[in-house]
Amino acid sequence: MVLDPAIAYLLAAAFALLLAAAALHKLRDPSRFVEVFGAYRIVPQGLTRVALLVPVLELSIAATLLMTRSRAAAAASGALLLCLYAAAMALNLARGRRELSCGCGGPNDRRPIAAWMVLRNVLLALALAALLLPQSPRPLAVTDLLTVGAGTAVVALLYMSLEQLLGRLAPRAALLRETP
Repeated sequence: MVLDPAIAYLLAAAFALLLAAAALHKLRDPSRFVEVFGAYRIVPQGLTRVALLVPVLELSIAATLLMTRSRAAAAASGALLLCLYAAAMALNLARGRRELSCGCGGPNDRRPIAAWMVLRNVLLALALAALLLPQSPRPLAVTDLLTVGAGTAVVALLYMSLEQLLGRLAPRAALLRETP
């Protein structure tokens, strides 16, 4: 299986945008992010300040996704990071700790973790891992650049729309299931 270069650039740009936005959300209120990170109880309480490295890592991955030579390493690192996010959520859901903030949407977003977020992160990791496939040697044309730009905007809008939809509907559906 070979990946078309326009698709590779589209995936790289979309994930760079996603990871950069995630990092900026965390950097807007670092103390709140450290608090959210510590609430997951995945590192000893004294080490929760390590959370400040997470947005630095996200920004590093975002930047290196845009560089062709480092894209494979960045894609692997990003996919691993997304799997770690999924694992942290899954672990806490298994512990019955559903009230934890997902930490996904910035300091003012207090959405609780949910199973759909675990699945979302796993699917995102798989999509990002597609950048590990060999790429076709076909040179990019001007129309490819337009496709990448417009495609990145469409993917970002779809992602934000799905996040809002699932973020609002999933908790209501859970409440309906719990109501006798």
